Amino acid sequence: MCTTDPNLTFLLQNLLFFPSDRLETKFQYNKEFTAQITLQELILYLVFLLTLSVLTFGMVNSNMYFFTKVMSNLFLETKSSAQLVNFKKIRSMEDFWEFAEGPLLDSLYWKEWYDGQPLSSKESYIYYENILLGVPQIRQVRVRNNTCSVLKYFRDTFKDCFNEYSLANEDHSAFGLQTGSEWEYTVPNSQFELRHWGKISKYRNGGYILDLDRQKEESAKKIKHLKSNLWLDLGSRAVFIDFSVYNANVNLFCALRLLVEFPATGGATTSWHIYTVKLLRYVSTLDYFLGACEILFCLFILNYLGQELIEMYELKLRYFQSFWNCLDFLIVLLSLLAIVFSIYRTAKVSLVLEKLLENSFKYPNLYFLAYWQNQYNNMIAITVFIAWIKIFKFISFNETMTQLATTLQHCAKDIAGFAIMFFIIFFGYAQLGYLIFGAQVESFHTFSNCIFTQFRIILGDFNFAEIEKANRILGPIYFTTFVFCIFFVLLNVFLAIINETYAEVKGNRSLRKIDFDISDLIKKVRTLKFNKLICSSRSHIDRCLIRFKLKKAPTEVYEAIESKAEKEKEQSLQDDEKNEKYNIL
Repeated sequence: MCTTDPNLTFLLQNLLFFPSDRLETKFQYNKEFTAQITLQELILYLVFLLTLSVLTFGMVNSNMYFFTKVMSNLFLETKSSAQLVNFKKIRSMEDFWEFAEGPLLDSLYWKEWYDGQPLSSKESYIYYENILLGVPQIRQVRVRNNTCSVLKYFRDTFKDCFNEYSLANEDHSAFGLQTGSEWEYTVPNSQFELRHWGKISKYRNGGYILDLDRQKEESAKKIKHLKSNLWLDLGSRAVFIDFSVYNANVNLFCALRLLVEFPATGGATTSWHIYTVKLLRYVSTLDYFLGACEILFCLFILNYLGQELIEMYELKLRYFQSFWNCLDFLIVLLSLLAIVFSIYRTAKVSLVLEKLLENSFKYPNLYFLAYWQNQYNNMIAITVFIAWIKIFKFISFNETMTQLATTLQHCAKDIAGFAIMFFIIFFGYAQLGYLIFGAQVESFHTFSNCIFTQFRIILGDFNFAEIEKANRILGPIYFTTFVFCIFFVLLNVFLAIINETYAEVKGNRSLRKIDFDISDLIKKVRTLKFNKLICSSRSHIDRCLIRFKLKKAPTEVYEAIESKAEKEKEQSLQDDEKNEKYNIL
């Protein structure tokens, strides 16, 4: 006969309901019921995690990489026919004009097939597949003259002084021909517009703007006009080249921003941002499937939001004392931000495309949307990472995981003390490297770069020849002492702390005591379901055998047993009578 545990039956019958941690705090249930609630929450959370993972993997595909690679090779690597200058090798204003008049225009405007035959369309199809949206835009930011002071010894030599770029030093006055948007300052569209972070400084979105044409010849005339009238001079600090392309085959947008910075020291340096994103949604069958997953994701978030709000109301500030509560709060917060941005993105893309269709001779600011779409992807990636970390909440109800968690808990104070000593020495070496090599070695030219460089030294990814060339005496001394102190001494101390604590926890069972092991509950649930299956299978087989008269029904069996018992009883009486006769004789 098969029996069932009523608590486990309750669990199996209520797996579709959303659990709440408050059941464990508001009422004092037994350990087994707490384990059942934890298992119920785990199953639902795995469904949520699966939904979130499907959404995130649906946002990115290999086509994005190939699209980005193709665009970067075309606009960054293509060289001019005269001086073999590409965008990456721009080192002066002369190099910039050579790039703008040659590789830039040749890469933007495709009017012929590879055999010289003209394309049938009037639009520019880059690599014959990617349409140029609207027109490209060139924007310059400048600084005012006399924004720095010249020492009296050099005032006769330096009549002008243009400081490095900052909001306070930015020039807003007209210059040059003083007519047209390329000679007059244009204020940013909104005070909430993002600023661009280049290699040298951060720049706002205003400036002196020139929109190119849809035809290569007209664009070449505009660029030549700027060059002949000294559009770039000593006050120029940065030039932005913005444009966007769209590929209908893979339904992807690519927003490109090429930046040339002219520092106060002279020369030029380049950087670029290329964002390949999917802004148009719900086109293919997969998109609609992802849309269904988005709806399910929103339902999960609303449910979790309600749970967390009620729990915060009950626990007040004590809510944030739990690490898992803080993790839940972050997941819900980031998910809500993602939902809000997704709605905003959909509406904004429609608005931008409508304006583009109305006037195709304007620059469509898709870079703004592509930038925030990229930040949205980053935010979702962090959310997925945190969501996976939460799995430890459920598997911590296991002896092995409890050992590891207890080890970290007991050695936390020792690790904190070690961390103080480690970072004192680490930052001391970072300051030393910055002062010795900062003016000569690129990996040490900022203090933050020094910190990352030292982490690379620990991992063995470092070019020793650079610092040796910068300083033949202090370079080897710095490298040798740093590796000895950090790698051979401090890291081994860290490992010793962990090993000693783990051995202590593993040897002392009282330190790793757990209320229940969720793996045991999973085994019980599995055994229960198996027993139910066996019982139902046996009863079904019995009914089939009885139906085909291969097995007697229970009533027939009972009658046969009773009949046999009566016969045995009669036989026993007859034997007793015979024995009595023989005894008499």
